[in-house]
Amino acid sequence: MISLTSPVETRAHGWPAGAKLAGLCGATMVLFAIKGLDWHLGFLVATLVIYAMPGRQFFQGGMRRLRVLWPFAAIILLWHIFTNDLASGAVIVLRMITAVGLANLVTMTTKISDMIVVVRWLCAPLRRFGVQTRSVELAIALVVRFTPVLAQKGQTLALAWKARAARRLGWRVITPFAVLAIDDAEHVAEALRARGGL
Repeated sequence: MISLTSPVETRAHGWPAGAKLAGLCGATMVLFAIKGLDWHLGFLVATLVIYAMPGRQFFQGGMRRLRVLWPFAAIILLWHIFTNDLASGAVIVLRMITAVGLANLVTMTTKISDMIVVVRWLCAPLRRFGVQTRSVELAIALVVRFTPVLAQKGQTLALAWKARAARRLGWRVITPFAVLAIDDAEHVAEALRARGGL
């Protein structure tokens, strides 16, 4: 499994994974508790400053991972323009970008193995009741790992469509994208079976 951790070393790389995840939870709660547009603009600027602090390479890597949000942001803004409530739409978009940006910062500065250790610790009480928590740990690792992979494959499909077709990208790309996702899932399942499964 390829790590999503940034190769650019920052101070946050040495911080405990539990502390970073707890901070992320607290920051997300604050984002959803506050509704002022000015506040959310400030939160986004602060997040961008944090990205910029380790240097240009780290900043560019983080921004590349956040590009997948632009279609969602566009849809939300268009809907709120249609309903004459642009201010609320702007708050939602800013909140979404900031929350995902902060989560991305955690994954860029934390090894997946360290996050799984935290999840294992959090799930420890469930094991007393006979609940198998390995599947939960694995599911979280797979989501963190394969979400950007699928996003990248979606972008590749979109570029291939533009190179071969004069028509605009439409619903037809859904089928090959679904086939790619299923193919990846089958490969992961075979790899898990080869290693003893769950």
